[in-house]
Amino acid sequence: MGEDLTAERIIATTGATGAVGGRVAARLARLGLAQRLVVRDLNRAPELPKSSAALAAYEDPAAFGRAVRGSDVLFLVAADDAREREALHRAVVDAALAEGVRHIVYLSFLNAGAAATCVLGREHHAAEAYIRSTGAAYTFLRPSLYLDLLPGWIGEDGTIRGPAGDGRVAWVSRDDVADVAAAVLRAPEGHVNRVYAVTGPEAVSLGWTATRLSTLTGRTVVYVPQTPEEAVDFLNSRGLSAREVAERVGACAAVAAGELDTVSTTVPRLTGHPARSLEGYLRKNPSALSHAPLFGDSGKAATAP
Repeated sequence: MGEDLTAERIIATTGATGAVGGRVAARLARLGLAQRLVVRDLNRAPELPKSSAALAAYEDPAAFGRAVRGSDVLFLVAADDAREREALHRAVVDAALAEGVRHIVYLSFLNAGAAATCVLGREHHAAEAYIRSTGAAYTFLRPSLYLDLLPGWIGEDGTIRGPAGDGRVAWVSRDDVADVAAAVLRAPEGHVNRVYAVTGPEAVSLGWTATRLSTLTGRTVVYVPQTPEEAVDFLNSRGLSAREVAERVGACAAVAAGELDTVSTTVPRLTGHPARSLEGYLRKNPSALSHAPLFGDSGKAATAP
């Protein structure tokens, strides 16, 4: 029998309890789209219109396959387990395709590549390469560093430290990334085998970032350049895990190498609104810096996306 063209398309949404996946799921629900929310903990699954939740971990490909069964499109966020990330991605992609998923929208990283300076860029490149090799339709969303994580880069002494030199980065908000993902997922046939850089409206140095934060908040924030070795020692002294240290240092090194000095038009082109600047982000999220050590409760720094 032929395909039932009247059947409603179902989107399998991973990471629905997370910072980006949760935003994407909420946007798809507002658009009236049917979803299968693939989660590790059913008790944390959001209750959204036209959605159902399915329990599955990437470590259990069989369960993942059952969870996405009947879905046409998969929104795939990266596995949490960095040690086995490449193998886990291969397994869940295989499981999804075996159950009939025809299009994978993968949340990657800006300028991902086999020789990327940052470990995130290399890992996401491996995932992209494998998805391409399957022959399935794909769309890769490659966001820059998240504006939302910037508060965690501010130390108790009001400094932003790292080996970023004078390199530049176009910080992007998670809300903009989610808006782009929702625009793609609502009509994936228009984005087959496309790769989108997802960035903020301008690329700026960490020194400029610190200066703008000082102006916007009335507090003194200063960028202190470090060597990679100094950055590793500094972050280790702050109690970050080896993985967190590698991601932060790698992200800064990628900035220094010019690998994140990219400004795209993806956000306005696909969403119809301008990408949020640092000023715009803080206007919309006035309490965003309240959790930074300089502005509120202390805590360990956040890592790159």
